[in-house]
Amino acid sequence: MKVVSERDIEGLRAIGQVVARTLREMSRAIAPGITTIELDRIGAAALKRQGAVSAPRCVYRFPGDTCISVNEEAAHGIPGERVLAPGDVVNIDVSAELEGYFGDTGATFVVPPDNALKRRLLATAEEALAMAMQAARAGARLNGIGHAIETTAENAGFTTLRDLGSHGVGRSLHEEPRFIPNYHDPVDKRRLQDGQVITIEPFVSTGSFGCRTAPDGWTLISGPGNLSAQFEHTLVIRAGEPLVMTLP
Repeated sequence: MKVVSERDIEGLRAIGQVVARTLREMSRAIAPGITTIELDRIGAAALKRQGAVSAPRCVYRFPGDTCISVNEEAAHGIPGERVLAPGDVVNIDVSAELEGYFGDTGATFVVPPDNALKRRLLATAEEALAMAMQAARAGARLNGIGHAIETTAENAGFTTLRDLGSHGVGRSLHEEPRFIPNYHDPVDKRRLQDGQVITIEPFVSTGSFGCRTAPDGWTLISGPGNLSAQFEHTLVIRAGEPLVMTLP
């Protein structure tokens, strides 16, 4: 999607705030003993209360209102009876539709207590998001996003999950560009355009470079013992700093 009016900005900001508030409400409930389906129900109630519809459920018939991935699960985890335990690394991805506009956000948390490795993993993923947003300017190469993410991860001793990445968003959940790599692809000649709406979502990993799909057909597994962290914003590309729609 490309923004063409102030109405577009207002619509994107409205759904951006919905998903940001929902993510924040879910994160506050993370604690040992809660199940991922209980977390998902909190997210579903928050979306309904704000008049929004779960994007993965309505677009892809995903069996949950949000994606909740734990430890070795990198993305698209199905909410269920899995009980969160102390030290678990939990990613929550919230995307939804409101009045024809889509917003997408996500963040990773550690069920207390954490440790030095997990703190560094999460901090690196957040830094990768910040550095990638600095590289996201109208006219700039699209591959600058992946370069910023990969460089930040490698400098911290981590890898990136190469089969997961960012994407266009706005009038649907996934639009062109369909895939923005989490690594530097030197042959990618695409350039960012003023008004273009995209997500940026680094996937930083403790060692794996890719995922396999679990037997449930949805959950992406990064490997035995591997941990990953993802943070995500929806933003509008400008000549200067992008407009971030999903800041709470």
